[in-house]
Amino acid sequence: MTETISIVVVDDHPLFREGVTRSLNEIGGFRIVGEGSSSADAVRLSRECAPDVMLLDISLPGGGLEAIEPILEDCPKRLLIMLTVSESADDLKTAIQRGAKGYVLKGVGSRTLADIIRTVHSGESYIAPALSFKLVADMTEAHAKPADENALASLTAREQDVLKLVASGLSNKMVARDLNLHEKTIKHHMTRIFVKLNVKNRTEAALAMRDAATQR
Repeated sequence: MTETISIVVVDDHPLFREGVTRSLNEIGGFRIVGEGSSSADAVRLSRECAPDVMLLDISLPGGGLEAIEPILEDCPKRLLIMLTVSESADDLKTAIQRGAKGYVLKGVGSRTLADIIRTVHSGESYIAPALSFKLVADMTEAHAKPADENALASLTAREQDVLKLVASGLSNKMVARDLNLHEKTIKHHMTRIFVKLNVKNRTEAALAMRDAATQR
């Protein structure tokens, strides 16, 4: 039986908040345990409701980004997903640096949102594909490793396919669905990619691919 994920939704637009709540309830597998409309509400509801996942708008009274640190100071394991219209690279970087595990644009469909919540709940991070390369492109070059074309050339065709999808912002689960493979297979591919490229995470792998593309 699939585990039910408890959720708090914090957004200062009641109609949007109600729409998200209704959609997740209809899809099933989710339990809405609290709703709020401000940064203060988010901090309070995190303590009172102890949800598995919190959906936070950035444009809240008091600031959605400002709620991240106090929530995580109180409960470091709380999973936070920013659900916003902001495509600002600065907002994205701030959210991720402060500890948010997901950054989703509000135009996303309800079933895709449900998949993203499950992805984050399973331990992965998620960044909207349209913004993934913005984050990579804005990384400080001092922290970036120069691309090794020989290492990239050592990737198999399947590993290259996997890396391209990961670099576009898709989770392992979504890549598996796109390539019609098992999620465990994607994890094995990613492990080999990290070793071959001598990188530690998905962002560094995506950066290596981007750098190689710009040098061609």
